[in-house]
Amino acid sequence: MKCTSIMTICNYMTEDIRVPLMKAEKAVSEASEIRLYNGRGAAVCDRNGCRFLCRDGSLSAKFNSGSIMVTTEQLKNILSRLSRYSVYSHEKELTEGCFVLENGVRVGISGTFSEGGKLKDISSMNFRIARQVIGCGEELFSSTCGRSLIICGAVNSGKTTILRDLCRLYGNAVKCTLIDSRNEIAAVIKGKPANDVGMLTDIITGKSRHDGIISAVRTLSPGYIFCDEIADSSDTEAIREGIGCGVKFIATIHADSVEELLRRSVVRTLLNIGAFEKAAFLHSSGRGVREIRSMKNVNKICGSEPYSDMRISMGNVTVGQLQGQADDMR
Repeated sequence: MKCTSIMTICNYMTEDIRVPLMKAEKAVSEASEIRLYNGRGAAVCDRNGCRFLCRDGSLSAKFNSGSIMVTTEQLKNILSRLSRYSVYSHEKELTEGCFVLENGVRVGISGTFSEGGKLKDISSMNFRIARQVIGCGEELFSSTCGRSLIICGAVNSGKTTILRDLCRLYGNAVKCTLIDSRNEIAAVIKGKPANDVGMLTDIITGKSRHDGIISAVRTLSPGYIFCDEIADSSDTEAIREGIGCGVKFIATIHADSVEELLRRSVVRTLLNIGAFEKAAFLHSSGRGVREIRSMKNVNKICGSEPYSDMRISMGNVTVGQLQGQADDMR
């Protein structure tokens, strides 16, 4: 087995879970999540749903006598491995219920937390498998190059995946900053990104979007700032300051339609000040861009522009042109 995300996950598992998981290598090759439920089963999830891992390495649609039963001791053992056998040095991760591993694998933990935010009992673990899809943002890059952009879609529509690839494309041409608050996009480990987000991209993790944006604008002089899931008024404040300094933003938000987008007061405020020139709406099934709309006048949204009609050759957008656009903004 190659050093893949599945192998990374296996390295943290106890033997009685690791061995069946390795036997199921081919079956789990397209998995997006490996879930462990305390007192219940181990589930392998992909775009077709979730199946339970059995002791013989097979997968079953229903939990049965042959399925792996996850225990409290197994989860405690895995938690010790995640924290490198030093729980005290990983208090931040334990409080937030999130670890970032090699190959960009992210681990979410649910359970009972104390009033101080410390994890007391583990209910489940979710190992999320990161798959960087190089090239998935190229056509959107060509269609919206040099313009501020908000990427809209439902849960699991691929917003973060496309944002990551756009960051890679822009970041190989001009100075960019990626605000990766939860370390889900670049998957930085010891200062080095596990994912390719561009050679000229500065990465800020561990800060809120607001603080990260303000810090980038004041100290890193980016032409573009990338951030995931803008959500509240503090984000609006920071983006407004960035726009005032000539920075363009490419961000994502949870919204499946123009109507849903405009119901978000935070976004409406940003559109009214011209923060985003274009909005890209993704297919809910994760099949890429459904349509691109102009956001020039929030009160009179321009008609839908079919994505196929907006495509231009990648050869028409050169690094020099992109750099020139960035210079013009300063």
